[in-house]
Parts: sequence; C-alpha cells; structure tokens
Amino acid sequence: MTRHETFPTRLSGDKPLSVAILAMGGQGGGVLADWIVAMAEAEGWVAQSTSVPGVAQRTGATIYYIEMLPAKDGRMPVLSLMPTPGDVDVVLAAEFMEAGRSILRGLVTPERTTLITSSHRAFAVVEKEKPGDGAGDPAVVVDASDIAAKRVVAFDLQALAEANGSVISSAMFGALAGAAVLPFPRAAFEAAIKAGGKGVGPSLKAFSAAFAQVETKPRAEVTKTPPKRFDDLPPTAGHPALDALLDRLRREVPDEARPLAFAGVKRLVDFQDPAYAGLYLDRLNGLAALDRAAGGAAKGHAFTREAAKYLAIALAYDDVIRVADLKTRASRFDRVRTEIGAKREEIVYTTEFMHPRMEEVAGTLPAGFGRWLEARPALFARLDKLVNRGRRVRTGTIGWFLALYAVSALKPLRPRSLRHAREMEHIERWLGLATATLAADYDLAVEILRCRRLIKGYSDTHARGESKFDRVLAALPRLKGRPDAAAWLRRLRESALIDEEGKALDGALKTIETL
Repeated sequence: MTRHETFPTRLSGDKPLSVAILAMGGQGGGVLADWIVAMAEAEGWVAQSTSVPGVAQRTGATIYYIEMLPAKDGRMPVLSLMPTPGDVDVVLAAEFMEAGRSILRGLVTPERTTLITSSHRAFAVVEKEKPGDGAGDPAVVVDASDIAAKRVVAFDLQALAEANGSVISSAMFGALAGAAVLPFPRAAFEAAIKAGGKGVGPSLKAFSAAFAQVETKPRAEVTKTPPKRFDDLPPTAGHPALDALLDRLRREVPDEARPLAFAGVKRLVDFQDPAYAGLYLDRLNGLAALDRAAGGAAKGHAFTREAAKYLAIALAYDDVIRVADLKTRASRFDRVRTEIGAKREEIVYTTEFMHPRMEEVAGTLPAGFGRWLEARPALFARLDKLVNRGRRVRTGTIGWFLALYAVSALKPLRPRSLRHAREMEHIERWLGLATATLAADYDLAVEILRCRRLIKGYSDTHARGESKFDRVLAALPRLKGRPDAAAWLRRLRESALIDEEGKALDGALKTIETL
C-alpha cells in the first residue's frame, strides 16, 4: 500500500482561527457555537466545534471550543479538540467571573486574544454559601483583563438580551460581530441566526442591540454591588387598603427613608396582608419620631432608614408557611423553566430537598399548643423522630404540590403561631436596645439596627444567625460610653459574617474583652 493510499487526504498546516466560549446551562452556549460553525462553513471555511461540560449547580461553565480555517487547494486542515493556553484568538464569556477563570486558565493572552464578556454576575455556590458577602470582587477581573487581553469588550449582555426577549447567546453573537475579529460580514452572522429557524426575531433584535453597543460603548463600568434601584411611589395602587398605605408613606416617613419603607411595605403585603404592613408603618412612625428628637435630621435620618430596612426584613421572617408559599407560586415554575431553557412542549419537574425538624412544626402551631409540646421533652423527641428526616419533594406532582399548597394556606393563622410570637419578642428586645441607646450614642444605635442582618433563613441557618446576633450584642455593656463604640460593634458584626462557624467572631470578642 502506498503512502498516498494510506493517507488519501492531504492535511494543511496553516494556523486556524480559534474561539473559546464559556457558558452555563440555559445560556445557549451550544447554540452560539453552532451559529459560528454554520457561518464559517457557509463562507467556505472548514470549522469544528467541541465541548467540555462544566459541573452542575453553578460551580463551572461548559467550554465550547471552535477552530476554523479556509479549505486550501483541496487540503483539509488539522484542527484541535481543546483550546491551548496562549493560542486562542477570541474568548466569549457569558458571565464576568467566567472571564476571570478564562484568564487564570491561560486562554487570554495580550498578544492575541480579544475577550468578549458579559459584565453581569451569576453567583457561584462558594459565593452564596458564605454567611456575609462572599461575592468575588470583579475589580480584580477588570484589572487582570486590562493586562491579559489584547482587547476587551465588556457590558451587560444578559440585560440586553432580556430587554429584547432573547437569551444571552444572541447578544454574545452580536458582540462578536461588532468586535470585527472574525473575517465575515454582518450579513453572514445574521444569515446563521435565520438558518436556525427558531426565535429568529428576538435573536436578531438582541444581536443588533449588542452590535450597536460594541460600536458606541464597548466597555461598561463593573462594580461589585449593582446600584440599588427603588420604585417610586405610584399615584394609586388601585385598592383602598393599599392606597391608605401609600398615603401614610407620604405623610409619616421622612424623605430619606421613604424608598426603603415603600420596599418594606410591598414585602410585608406579599408576606402577610395590608394590615400587617400597616403595623410595620405604626412601628416605623414611632421610631422616626425618636429619630427626629435625637437630631436625626442632621444625619440624614440614618436611624429611620436602617429601621425601615431591617424591621421589614425581621417582620418578613422565613417560616414553613413562607417556604411553602414561594415553592408553589406560578412565577417560580416559570422562572425555573426560563433558567433551564425549557421549551413550551417540554415537561419540567423540580425536586426540592427538605429536612424539617420538629421545631419548625411546633413553630407553625398555635403559640399555646406549641409551648405545651416543647414543655414535654420526651413527647417532643418522639415526634421529632417522625418528621426529622430528609425528603425529596417533587413539587410538580399533584400530591406534593397540594401538600405544600395546604401549608401555604395557613398564612391567615400565622399571627397566632408560636414562631410569630417568638419573632415579635425578639424584635421587641432588639428595638428596645436600639432606642435605649439612641439619645446617648446615635451612631451606635444605628449599628445595633444593622446587626439584624445576622439573622436570616430558617431551621439551623436561623438558629446559627440568632446565636451570632446574641453574642455580638452581648458585648454592648463593654462598648457603651466609648467614642469608638459604633466602630467596634460594626467590626463584631462583620467578623460574624466572615465564616459559618463563628471563629472570626470568637477572636473579635476576645479582643473586646481586653478593652
């Protein structure tokens, strides 16, 4: 057998153009890769795409890798299956920290690579599991990209896609076309979208918007925390009870605290009802009066602002009823379908992992009966053995949906529950500490209100947060009277948010003991 018969195809050694796409599930990374390959082939090039799946639960993105090269003199090119560090022309990242990971992997180089990334964040599990702010600092990625990449295109492709009724892959394709790093005209990009045959209209709109953005403002400012946006008070809510709440917000709440108070009212109406939101405004009005008497106007009514925020959070505590309500809402099922990119005809089931304890069951019962059960440890322990085990709940099935829906229907009985009674007692103690401190040390009183941030969630998470809250505020007697008392209480709160075990807080409290 001759050499020609063994290798019938002559191979080209010319260097291909290479594109790496980093995208998570539901972001259309596979569709984007298909568009690029289809476009290249339609233009007479040879193209190849491969993918390496990431890990589920947002711990890593799938890497789609594309190489393309014009067919030359009948010779087929040699194309790689994986990106090689230092050898990638374009990196497309569907999320900002994924752009940072592409830099760490060596895929982005200053001599060669154009980095196109969305500036929005989709937080990873390791970021979400921190008690406090575990989000990575995007400024580090900004600095690294300025050094590592030949050129950077970065703006919120996710928001742009949503505004045009499409998914982020369409906007990324538009940004790729606008960056003019591939030797194909805009019409070739659009033809690839049209050839797909699905969602063509919204995809082209998102494509065009991203294309235009690259031409006008290819770099957007990236911040760790997006700016807070509060809704303006509407002229009317279309319901007498809600209109009464709006009127009270205008009359009773200082201007500086009104946006937060309006957000609190909306949260509490959703949590319980308008009457419950009215109780919130009653209490907030009293706190605002104390704030004014303590000279709060000179400090921008900071005490009232923090009270408006954290009192609403405290009153909208997470309990079994709330969890069941959220898990059975139609909006949640719609959001899940959108996130995973489910088609209209596809059936989607969600599996919830629940581990209830007898404490949560007792908390849902009327206060008297719940305390009666807790006063009988042997009975309580036997009942705990029946309920305290992990369950996989498929909320898409009729049986489990009806069970959760029945629990959510207990909302009218919540104010008489043991959990509600305990939360109200805790709120009274917390606000009592803050108001008792207000006249003597305004800044310390504000920090006491902010300590409510330590308490969140339910079950074990709530218990740990409440324990840290109590330990932090137990240091108040040592701090009162010091000119730096507010700063020390802030340090304690920040230490409590560093780790779940509270080791940092232990160290900070030992320091307090030496003062």
